Amino acid sequence: MEGLGADPGMSFWRGKRVLVTGHTGFKGSWLSQWLCDLGAEVSGYALVPDTDPALFDQLGLAARMAHRIDDIRDARALAGWIREGQPDVVFHLAAQPLVLASYDDPLTTWDTNVMGTAHLLEALRPLDHTCAAVLITTDKVYENREWVHPYREGDRLGGHDPYSASKAGSELVIASYRKSFFGGHPVRLASARAGNVIGGGDWADNRILPDIIRALSAGRPIPVRNPAARRPWQHVLEPLAGYMRLAERLYEGAALAEAYNFGPEAHDVRSVGDLVQGALAQWPGDWDDQSDPNARHEAGLLSLGIEQARADLGYAPRWDFARGLERSVAWYHAVHGGADPLSVTRAQIEEFGAP
Repeated sequence: MEGLGADPGMSFWRGKRVLVTGHTGFKGSWLSQWLCDLGAEVSGYALVPDTDPALFDQLGLAARMAHRIDDIRDARALAGWIREGQPDVVFHLAAQPLVLASYDDPLTTWDTNVMGTAHLLEALRPLDHTCAAVLITTDKVYENREWVHPYREGDRLGGHDPYSASKAGSELVIASYRKSFFGGHPVRLASARAGNVIGGGDWADNRILPDIIRALSAGRPIPVRNPAARRPWQHVLEPLAGYMRLAERLYEGAALAEAYNFGPEAHDVRSVGDLVQGALAQWPGDWDDQSDPNARHEAGLLSLGIEQARADLGYAPRWDFARGLERSVAWYHAVHGGADPLSVTRAQIEEFGAP
C-alpha cells in the first residue's frame, strides 16, 4: 500500500457507486468521508447515530451523500435501497458492535449481526453487474483460547459473549452464501476482521479511548476496567485502507480468500494500561483502576495474523501503536480546543495517504 500515491486510489473510486451500511457510526463515518473525498458516489443505510456528539453529524455527511435512516433487520427496505442504488461496491459495517451491550440485549445483537447480514446478502443476489462486497465482522470471531500466537483466518470460530458469537455466526452466513449463491455471480464477496480500532470521533460508551477522552475533558480520573488486557490496537484508517484495497481487488476480478484479518504488527499488541499511559502523555490527567473480578467476561489477550492480507493485497500497517494513538488523541484535543472536526479529519486522511 505504501507508495501508491493519490492518483491510483482516486482513479478507481471516482464515480463508483458505493453503499456503506452503518455509515452513521464511527468507522462508517470515517469511511464515508474518505470515499467522498476520493470522488465516489456514496450512499448510506443505517440507524440514526446513537451517540451525542456523533462523528457523522460533526462531519456534515448527511449533506454530501445519499442518506437513508433504516434498520438492516428490515429486509424489504434494505432490498429496495440496494435495488434503487445499484451499487458497484458495498461495505457492510452496520452492526450491534459492543460486547457489554450484547450481554444486556443478546437477541437484538443476534438479530442485527446475523440476520441483518443475511438480509444484505439476499438483497445483493438480484444484482446483475459487477459488485464487490466487503462485509466487516471483528477480531473477536475466533474461539479465543488466549494463547500467545496470533489467530489466522482458518482458525476455529467461536465467541464467549453474544457479540463475539453473533459475529462468528455472521461469518458462517457469509461463507454459506458465497458457496451456495455467489459462485460465478457478478457480486464478489469477502469478509474482513479488524483489530481494536481507535481514532478521533468515537463517542461510544464502554470503549476505552472515548472513556479516556470524556474523563480528561471533564478533569476526572479515567475509569479503567481491565488494564492488563492486551489488544491489537490500530488507527481507524488502517483497516479502512485494507477494506478499500480488498474491494478494489475483488471488483477487478482477483480470486481472493473468503476472509482477511487487518491488524497491527505483532509487537504493537499492547495492554489497555499502555493505551491509557500513552494518552496521558499527551493529555495529562489521572486514571483509576476499576478492575472487578466479578465483571462480565472480556478477553484478556487477542492478536491477529495479517500474513494473508500482506501476501494477497500488499497490506502493511503504516502507523504503529504510538503514532496511531498520538493521532487519535490529537484529533480529540484539537476538536476540544475548537478546531473544525471535518478539517481535522481530512488532514489526517491526507497525512495517511491513498488507500
